[in-house]
Amino acid sequence: MFCGYPPCLYGWEYQASKANPGIFRENATLIHKHDTKTERALLMKQRVVVQAIIQDRDKILFLRRSQGRPGIVGKFELPGGTLEDNEQPDDGMRRHLHNDIGVDVQNLQLEDVMSMTDREEGDVQHVFIVYRIDNVSKDTPLRPGRSYDKYEWKSKSEIQQNEFRNSAYYLLNSKNTTAITKSTEQSPIKNVDVNTSYKTRIVIYSDGGSRGNPGPSAAAFVILDNETVIDQGGEYIGITTNNQAEYHGVLLGLERAVEKGIDALEFRIDSMLVVNQLNGLYKIKNRELWPVNERVQTLLSKFKSVKFHHVPRELNKMADALVNKLLDEHQNDIE
Repeated sequence: MFCGYPPCLYGWEYQASKANPGIFRENATLIHKHDTKTERALLMKQRVVVQAIIQDRDKILFLRRSQGRPGIVGKFELPGGTLEDNEQPDDGMRRHLHNDIGVDVQNLQLEDVMSMTDREEGDVQHVFIVYRIDNVSKDTPLRPGRSYDKYEWKSKSEIQQNEFRNSAYYLLNSKNTTAITKSTEQSPIKNVDVNTSYKTRIVIYSDGGSRGNPGPSAAAFVILDNETVIDQGGEYIGITTNNQAEYHGVLLGLERAVEKGIDALEFRIDSMLVVNQLNGLYKIKNRELWPVNERVQTLLSKFKSVKFHHVPRELNKMADALVNKLLDEHQNDIE
């Protein structure tokens, strides 16, 4: 059983093959400790991977593969890799840093938890636990491990997609790091399926807020087509919790997308908890969220593709402003 950390794995038991270290849900049934029929779900293959973003000014450290399957040999990637059976993420990250670049690091800063489906590996969903490492610089002596033939420090302008593994390119184009996105207002973070031939044009920013938690709450959404606002809306939803309001924001956005005939879209949400729940990484413990989540899941079946990605609050200003406007409008109703 993998437990304790990261938070997305709390409270679950994994029945998976011991012959596949690092794969925690392979053709397995995920069972909640309070077992009921409705809490069982047959999941796709899922591999948990730790990755390190090591940055010195505008340069990020990459390693070039010299071993492995033909598709990855000669390509650059971030330091890191899969976890061993029952290995804690912090320990796995330290092991990979020691083996990959010959550096022993004590202080790790958790940056994010993200997911990507890579069909090059047979529809395996990779769950990336991303760390930021601050005490390694270009002056630090590095020793590439046996799987690599060189390391390089590269800036954003030097990154060419065909030179990098899908996972590295995905992470670096999804992360809000200084070297990757210097002006986030002009370059919103994108969550892309690296195996699809099209880019998602439709983006929905959704938000929900509660003044009191629980307290007076509202939810809102803004729909963009190629970064142009084409619709927006929201509603006051009465006394709920902040998480319920966040889910209602997603629900409202999905309902409007169905009305407009949209079949592929990407959500950008500033609640990492909600994003990771909707991506299947966190369980939904709060029973009050089950009804709205069921409505969300029903609507999701109407789309060809829906992606959920976490963004900083400052990138969700439009939906946030709509929520606050609705709460202000109903101030007299709650006083």
